[in-house]
Amino acid sequence: MPMLRFLFRKMWNTRWLTLSTLAGLIMAVAFTTSIPMYADGSLKRVVAKSLEEKSGGLPAGSVLIRYQVSGSDKTDLDSLNDVDQYIREDIPKSIAFPQMAYVRSWSIRGSQLSPEDPKKIDPSKRRQMTLASQSGLKDHVELSQGQWAADQTQNGVLEVVIHEEAMYRNDIHIGDVFNYPITGGLGIAPLKVKITGAVRPKQEGDPYWFQGQEALLTTFFLGEQVFANELLKNKKIPLNQANWYYAFDLKEIQTSQLSPLQRKLERLDITLYQKLKNTRVDISFIPILQEFRVQSLQLQLLLFTLAAPMIAMVFYYIVMNAKQALDRQRNVIAVIRSRGGSTRQIIWIYLLEGLLLGAVALVLGPLLGWFMAKSIGSSSGFLTFVDRKAVPVGVSAEALLYGVAAVVIALMASLIPAIVFAKASIVSYKQKLARSDRKPFWQKWFLDVLLLALAGYGYYLFGQRQDLFSQTGMTTDQLSVHPLLFFVPALSIMALGLFFLRLFPWLLRLGNWLGKRFLPVPVYLTLTQLSRSSTAYYPLMLLLILTLGLGVYNASAARTIDLNSTDRILYSYGTDVVMQASWTAVSDDLPTVDPNAGQQSQGGGQPGGAGGQGGSGGQGGQQGGQGEPPPKMRYIEPSFQVFRELEGVDHAARVLLTKSNIVVSGKSLGQGMLMGIDNVDFAKVGWFRKDLFKVHPNTYLNLLGQYEQAVIIPTSFAQKHSIKPGDSISITVSQQPVDFVVVATVPYWPSQYPEQMPFFIANLDYVFDQAPVTPYEVWLKMKDGAKVAPLIEGLKAKKIDIASVKDVRNELILQKKHPARGGVFGILSLGFLVSVLVSLVGYILYWFFNLSSRVVQFGVLRAMGLSRRQLTGMLLLEQAFTAGLAIALGLGIGKLTSYLFLPFLQTAENVKTQVPPFRVIFDSRDTGQLYAVVAVMMLTGAALLFLHIRRLRVHQAVKLGEEK
Repeated sequence: MPMLRFLFRKMWNTRWLTLSTLAGLIMAVAFTTSIPMYADGSLKRVVAKSLEEKSGGLPAGSVLIRYQVSGSDKTDLDSLNDVDQYIREDIPKSIAFPQMAYVRSWSIRGSQLSPEDPKKIDPSKRRQMTLASQSGLKDHVELSQGQWAADQTQNGVLEVVIHEEAMYRNDIHIGDVFNYPITGGLGIAPLKVKITGAVRPKQEGDPYWFQGQEALLTTFFLGEQVFANELLKNKKIPLNQANWYYAFDLKEIQTSQLSPLQRKLERLDITLYQKLKNTRVDISFIPILQEFRVQSLQLQLLLFTLAAPMIAMVFYYIVMNAKQALDRQRNVIAVIRSRGGSTRQIIWIYLLEGLLLGAVALVLGPLLGWFMAKSIGSSSGFLTFVDRKAVPVGVSAEALLYGVAAVVIALMASLIPAIVFAKASIVSYKQKLARSDRKPFWQKWFLDVLLLALAGYGYYLFGQRQDLFSQTGMTTDQLSVHPLLFFVPALSIMALGLFFLRLFPWLLRLGNWLGKRFLPVPVYLTLTQLSRSSTAYYPLMLLLILTLGLGVYNASAARTIDLNSTDRILYSYGTDVVMQASWTAVSDDLPTVDPNAGQQSQGGGQPGGAGGQGGSGGQGGQQGGQGEPPPKMRYIEPSFQVFRELEGVDHAARVLLTKSNIVVSGKSLGQGMLMGIDNVDFAKVGWFRKDLFKVHPNTYLNLLGQYEQAVIIPTSFAQKHSIKPGDSISITVSQQPVDFVVVATVPYWPSQYPEQMPFFIANLDYVFDQAPVTPYEVWLKMKDGAKVAPLIEGLKAKKIDIASVKDVRNELILQKKHPARGGVFGILSLGFLVSVLVSLVGYILYWFFNLSSRVVQFGVLRAMGLSRRQLTGMLLLEQAFTAGLAIALGLGIGKLTSYLFLPFLQTAENVKTQVPPFRVIFDSRDTGQLYAVVAVMMLTGAALLFLHIRRLRVHQAVKLGEEK
């Protein structure tokens, strides 16, 4: 009890440090537990999707156990009953998931039926049937004819029911009696079987019918008691096959259940075989468990790797905070140690304090982690949280274990300094205090240089092995990223921060040496103070560099991934909605041509059939040597004006896309994609990223309007073949050469990829003047919130059928719902917010306690003649040289790291389909938020400074004794 009173008094005296340490612990636990919570929720979404995809066959949670008699073996009924009891009672308890279906089906060997009375039943019909019993049959079928079979034999006759479809296929009627021979040379008299009723399933897709509908058509069903007692026991007819089927509902499965459940299913085969030979598991959900486990592990690995720098930063904040508290109490610890207090007692005090704070963090942290996991699940972009169906998040045992691990790590990190301090006496403490300007261990051992070398090696590997990311499938196309692209940059930020801190004292000494003769007294004192105790400022400066650097990098990475991926999709579609109407093609009869004349065919007045060919299947104009020309195809064009007038359509444009042969100066240059457009309409519907063009895209569209024969070609194609504006190009359209004049070159064009196939942008009306009208697409620019379904209904009302519809907005929505995307952006968003919060709180606490511990120093300076204004200026300069420099370094290092590493998000695999150039994005909103936090930090620091100086009393500060 005395120790507890002492502990609570100590915690109360340092309550602000205690509360800040507790806040850090809660944040660490919350961050750590939120990841497995989100992974569990995402797993449930994956399970739900898998269940939906597998709805056509057996459910995903299916387990089918089968006993098949081998050869002439006879079944031991006791063993059969034993394994049956185990399957019915023990397996559901072991699996521990709700059952959607359970079926037990036993059958004897099938046999060829013969009618008891050949006069009533056609004996020539071949009828191969199997006698079987199936549990729960009456609950899943309805009687369509006759009545149910009796639960016991009637005068030695077995009563059965049959599927109504089987009656029609086998020419069987209600009341028919058949002989059912028992095969195998067992000397058992044939069974007499009477059909008493016909049944049909209540639900065709019910998982109860695990054997499939076809198997039901060759089966006689009799009661379970009759089958077990009359056939197996009394008549000793050998059992041929036994099936037990379960369909478990896996919707609520958790990550922590995957491995134990897989081990139970893998053990099941051994247990069943030991109870009854030849019993095995035919179907189980081990493969889907393995799939879920791999996906869950990949997602957790990705998220933990993304979150690792932020979690490490929170731990560093906890350690820094604990060190501040220990530094303030170090004198007291040394005095207690010198007056007889044992090292164990001192360590126990701090351990007990850590356990109390850790217990509180384990209670509050998972609750905050639950909200964080929900936020991750609702993330659709960086710092964008949408109101949609939430991820089913729950607190699992695995998440709590992660929380305990976080508390233990934080506790050990903060307890180790306490152990070191507890072993120190007052003499050793004063000796160490006198040598407080010694270099920290990382400078002695050049860890900063080593980390810098590792970061440089990582950058080198990224450059050399960029295709590694495409091989692992982690590309920006899938909104998933390689974890190393966040771990190595975080290492780089830390390495650069430590390296600049190594240079910090040298810069101070240089400034002090250069300006000692002419610097004002406050500035000189500031430089002297910093140069003599620079190591004391390292923790704060490193914290600011890490938090702000990671904040900048995470923000830029998230914006870069989001915007480049979205741009790629928008570019590939070219507009909001692309529709292809169903065009009607008709053939026009042509006049007969003399096969020996070799003359040109008639073609709508165009030489060589120029206007007479249309669409696919059209033939060339020359008919030399052919007896009959092929039919000429003509398309009936749907009304384009209807598309313009549709509700929800802002603008519409006709876009012809057709592969054509390209000829320049009589030389064929291969195939290209001809895009015929109306320049005014296309300007309103096309998606352009303006930084891809030297001038505004409308400038190129205006050139099309000025010259009828104008064509715009790719810059790469023009450079490859030395083509310049003013050159003529011949493009074959519907096998008719059409002449164009190059007016401009562009690197890219909406929906076109010049590296795959060169594109040629021309006037649609000019193309149709020179060649037949052929089917084109309709590009639609939609109004905000407008849906596609009403458009299709409106077109149907106008007698226009749609062959295909592509909506870019659906693609973007599907992308935003991807679990990996939500995880990446959620973690990066929360990491950014945590970075901002930690830097703000850490800065305020550091300066609060730093200023509080230097009251005597301030009093001495005031007593020596420094005015309050001079003292204030000195401390403001001190903040500017330390925190200001660290803030500038953090922002600068974050931007530098982004420019160095983020281009590696563009992997070798997707570089051809990614809209070039790949942009590293710095959003003004993110930098604005960081600048706002920096401003709040500096203003808060200045306010604390003014408050301390205003409350400073020289006669109280300058006194005998020591600082506390």
